[in-house]
Amino acid sequence: MPDPVRLPYSQLDQLPDRDPEETTEWRESLDAVTKAAGPHRAAYLMRRALEHTARTEGTALPSLLETDYVNTIPTSAEPAFPGDEAMEARITAWNRWNAAAMVTRGSALGLGGHIATFASAAWLYETGFQHFFRGKEGDGSGDQLYIQGHASPGVYARAFLEGRLTEDHLDRFRQETGGEGLPSYPHPRRLPWLWEFPTVSMGLGPLSAIYQARFNRYLEHRGIKDTANSHVWAFLGDGEMDEPESTAALALAGREGLDNLTFVINCNLQRLDGPVRPNFKIVQELEAQFRAAGWNVVKSLWGQAWDEVFALDTDGALIRRLGETPDAQFQTYATRDAAYLREHFFGANDSLKALADRLTDAKLLELFQTSRAGHEPRKVYAAYKAAVEHQGAPTVILAQTVKGYTLGTGFESRNANHQMKKLTMAEFRTMRDVLELPIPDSALEGDQVPYWRPADDSPEMVYLRERRAALDGPAPARKVVAKPLPMPADKAFDALKKGSGSQEIATTMAFVRLIKDLMRDKETGKRWVPIVPDEARTFGMESLFPTAGLYSPKGATYDPVDRDQLLWYKEAKDGQILNEGITEAGSLADFTAAATSYATHGEPMIPFYIFYSMFGWQRTADQFWALADQLGRGFVIGATAGRTTMTGEGLQHADGHSHLIASTNPAALSYDPAFAYEVAVIVKEGLRRMYGPDAEDVFYYLTVYNETKVQPAMPEGVEEGILKGLYRFNEGTRPEADSPQLQLLASGTAIHWALEAQQLLAADWGVAADVWSAPSWTELRRDALECDAARLDGEDRVPYVTRALAGAPGPVVAVSDWMRAVPDQIAPWVEQDWTSIGTDGFGLSDTREAARRHFGVDPQSVVVQALAALARRGQVKPETVKEAKERYGL
Repeated sequence: MPDPVRLPYSQLDQLPDRDPEETTEWRESLDAVTKAAGPHRAAYLMRRALEHTARTEGTALPSLLETDYVNTIPTSAEPAFPGDEAMEARITAWNRWNAAAMVTRGSALGLGGHIATFASAAWLYETGFQHFFRGKEGDGSGDQLYIQGHASPGVYARAFLEGRLTEDHLDRFRQETGGEGLPSYPHPRRLPWLWEFPTVSMGLGPLSAIYQARFNRYLEHRGIKDTANSHVWAFLGDGEMDEPESTAALALAGREGLDNLTFVINCNLQRLDGPVRPNFKIVQELEAQFRAAGWNVVKSLWGQAWDEVFALDTDGALIRRLGETPDAQFQTYATRDAAYLREHFFGANDSLKALADRLTDAKLLELFQTSRAGHEPRKVYAAYKAAVEHQGAPTVILAQTVKGYTLGTGFESRNANHQMKKLTMAEFRTMRDVLELPIPDSALEGDQVPYWRPADDSPEMVYLRERRAALDGPAPARKVVAKPLPMPADKAFDALKKGSGSQEIATTMAFVRLIKDLMRDKETGKRWVPIVPDEARTFGMESLFPTAGLYSPKGATYDPVDRDQLLWYKEAKDGQILNEGITEAGSLADFTAAATSYATHGEPMIPFYIFYSMFGWQRTADQFWALADQLGRGFVIGATAGRTTMTGEGLQHADGHSHLIASTNPAALSYDPAFAYEVAVIVKEGLRRMYGPDAEDVFYYLTVYNETKVQPAMPEGVEEGILKGLYRFNEGTRPEADSPQLQLLASGTAIHWALEAQQLLAADWGVAADVWSAPSWTELRRDALECDAARLDGEDRVPYVTRALAGAPGPVVAVSDWMRAVPDQIAPWVEQDWTSIGTDGFGLSDTREAARRHFGVDPQSVVVQALAALARRGQVKPETVKEAKERYGL
């Protein structure tokens, strides 16, 4: 009969036991300890043994995923604090005051703001600014700081103290329409000299930080820039860690040993509406999650006031009680009086009661209301120093704080404090006294709280400037010092402009061939960063594998299975391709890091991110918005585009709407090229606009198709039309002098349906149709909107689409492999009668021909729609439409 206490089997049963008798003795010893001193003592001894063996060379044992609810670094092991703690306390107090004053003054206009987040995290930032965060006046890169979005008032307050912002700036917090205001959160596009990274769309900051740290290594391993001194710091909230993006790439960071990365998670135990884990413990949960992913975990939970109390805890009862108390109950303890604490916390057992009897009421209140490691610079410094000195793995610091700290009892640890936007003057007086600021009562007698700053020659200001000078200047800061890139030779572009002769190739392959040639350019070839989420072979990119190589910080530690083949899977430490696996979010985070390298590192890189079907804009539109905010530059390629081009894939693959989503992003220049030469013209112009002398903060989105077609040579004089978004590709032949005429507009692969429809109209119905290529419906619309705005200012500007179609006879019929709303963007500026057809609705699996017939966009359907448009004008008989439908079996 199996032992009822022991599992009936063990994984270890599969491993050889060289000495079963010794194993039995170990088990019996533990049983004896448990019987004599309790299970906690036995667990303690086991952990001591585990810790010892982990430090012994040659002993490989897994680490525990969860440790006790105490600081990782004992007080006795804390390094000496290198700064003037009293001086830094005064500086931090000024920043707390001005941050609260700025938000409160803005609240008078109904603008709001957040106070409680920075109040809890002030020392987490200030310790970094005083001792760790490197600016850009050294090697030009410095550290990369991902500031928690709701803590932005504290960063503005520090910039004010440093003299980088004025009182006028602070008074324009959240007032941006005049052009000089401060954005609510870190927005580089709105304040490009200060913010580097947008973070307030929660979850994107931690994801981006991981890939930024990884891209720093990529630049170094490829010999483009030495980034060894750049450290990535991501400041996050414990509630933010619920976002799936927050933890999506933890394993990547652990796997690649990104010890240039530190997460600082402000564990104030509260999210926007209440506790993060009311019935559990968020710190312990995060510790296990990060340890499992291979991170170094530093818990910084308790302030110095707890040290002497822990020393009194001779049997571990206090530690166990802290570990078993759920977060919501601990928040309650932080707001209750000493009697409540004695009864409800320490009343759990006799040992705790005896401990509490040795503590004063004042001591109890200090422990539970204020004494957190995140509010003590010595403990924060110790955690940060341990993080930057740790090698071989990224570090996460779990710092416990009180949300609303120093803002008074009305704020501290209250569920509603995230939504509280202002303090009363009485609360400011209390805050002044708590922070010991030299602000006279007379300054607080009016209706508006004042900003306050020491004199420029005061010890505080001198100290602040000295510390930042020692750390290479102000931070955060964004600087663009990158020089323009030379344009590649025309040879690569000319190859596509010549056409493909009799060979049929898809525009996807045409783009890949172009990039392959551009990557050979002596000046700029090394700056291309191909990014693909595990679909490279689908897009015909395997030809890049052996030449460019796939980036891996470890190179290849194995013998590739296809090493003897021409297009083998070559991983290399200096590999150029970022093949990210099945993660569009990770790929776009890669793209963002590369697309902003011109500012972050002063090294312009040319990323192109190629993704499958709709799994770009639909899946990661929020990241694309953050990319635009971060002023990213590069090429985004929607491959296997269109609703009907992928045979057999179906509803969750067939993409008919990405261009509509992309049109909402002001920084995205969207193109749907029909031919290879259009791809060449667009890419060349993109390189000029994004990397030339007058570089613009835009990125290009191109959709390319997997449908093979003969690629024609480029007609003369169409470059402007390609870039503007419309040009006449083919004039129809008029069967008779008085035959009806119309205009067919098409983008992407739909150009081929329009060309076939053109022939059918002429041959079967005596109708002459001109075929126009429309590489960009969105750019046509944006030009038209600009013209409309200019006319309001008295300028006589006519939209390009109106001018291009001026005088073209007959109605206009637009067709694409996208939903009708995509071409409908230009309808208001087309003077002719307008009809659009497209692929509205869900996609489906079938042949291309069948899918196009289903959506009514195949050539025969285009003919019927064209005849219907002519019938509405009286140019053909209504019966003709019915006859055409019957002839074509529609």
